[in-house]
Amino acid sequence: MSHLVRDYAPTDETSWLRCRVLSFLATAYFDDVDRAKPHIPAPGPALVAVAPAGAVVGILDVLVEGDSATIDTVAVHPDHQRRGIARDLLAEARSRLRALGVVTLDAWTRDDPGTLHWYRAMGFAESDHYLHVFAHAYTDPAEPSRAVAEPHPDLRPVGLFLHADLRHERAMRERFARVHVCRRFAAPLDVP
Repeated sequence: MSHLVRDYAPTDETSWLRCRVLSFLATAYFDDVDRAKPHIPAPGPALVAVAPAGAVVGILDVLVEGDSATIDTVAVHPDHQRRGIARDLLAEARSRLRALGVVTLDAWTRDDPGTLHWYRAMGFAESDHYLHVFAHAYTDPAEPSRAVAEPHPDLRPVGLFLHADLRHERAMRERFARVHVCRRFAAPLDVP
């Protein structure tokens, strides 16, 4: 194995951020940039996969609420993808979650084919959907104004991130250049 899966440590933050940003660049989450690692409250696992030199090459953070859990972040550095790192992180997280009595692990993601394939291959099934609608002046100067029914005269929208019901997908895709189906994946965990 060319990586070690372990708990996240505060000294990993810079490497964690770099791994996340670089892995997200080629996905629909390319603009989801954090300047600091979000806190994962106990008992949720915050895991990293580190290369022999110590750099973080994979991350998996899980939020736990009662007997269910949600993947907050899963990412593998582009130079280390397709080596089983995400699978190994998920296996460790599942083991820890089972020990906590968690029965369902879910994740929300957008419509990137590789990501959707990975979740399905890991035993997740789609169970819910809604839309992420982006109206941004760089895409089309009129998009943000179209997204706001009654713009305030002192405010000029330059970007909006909106949620919409899936039944409006066709209309949203006709009106805006960037629309993603946000998908929830869930997988049952066998409780020992």
